[in-house]
Amino acid sequence: MYKLAYKYRNIFFLTTQFAILFGSLTFDVHLFETVISPLLFVANIIAGVILVSKKRKLFVFFILLLIVELFIFGFSFSESKTLSPSNYLKFFIYFLFYIIITFEIITRVWNAKLIERKVILGLISGYICLGFIGYFIFLSVNLGHPNSFAGIYMADIGSESYSDGLMYFSFTTLLTIGYGDILPITQVAQKAAIFVGLTGQFYLVILTAITVGKYLNQESKK
Repeated sequence: MYKLAYKYRNIFFLTTQFAILFGSLTFDVHLFETVISPLLFVANIIAGVILVSKKRKLFVFFILLLIVELFIFGFSFSESKTLSPSNYLKFFIYFLFYIIITFEIITRVWNAKLIERKVILGLISGYICLGFIGYFIFLSVNLGHPNSFAGIYMADIGSESYSDGLMYFSFTTLLTIGYGDILPITQVAQKAAIFVGLTGQFYLVILTAITVGKYLNQESKK
């Protein structure tokens, strides 16, 4: 079972990411945010554990994160309105996980000598991870500075739409779409939005360009 999971580790990781992003299109929003989404985040961590399983120290560290997440948090992730110690710890665990796994994925893509399917999947996964990191950055901003965001999703603080709205805002900022339906209205929120937008552009301009260059060079040698 493990060998099969490891063989398709990149597909597994990317699939759980897409499920987190687009699962609400299939299920009821409340059901998805309160039950299914937390399970998908757990599945994404498990996929991350498999992804780094060849690095013993990182593998053990991720296992510990997973155990703590399952033991303390249960299977609820969307209650940003309840500022309990368990929610703060839950938030920290996911934030830390995505920072580390993003760095690991970017390092692998950067150091890849041969551009093949797993590198392309890693390139896509890394970009989505940046969107998740942006989401947690915006959540942390609002925890420290309440009401830092305004817009159509922000009217009811603590609802599922609020949490989903910050995820949406993170990816539209990362992609530099900027619809304007959600606005960062405090200085720290505005700086965070600039940081997320710049990070997305640096990823595309530098890492993606280098990967494409390696692929073109690889094909020319053939």
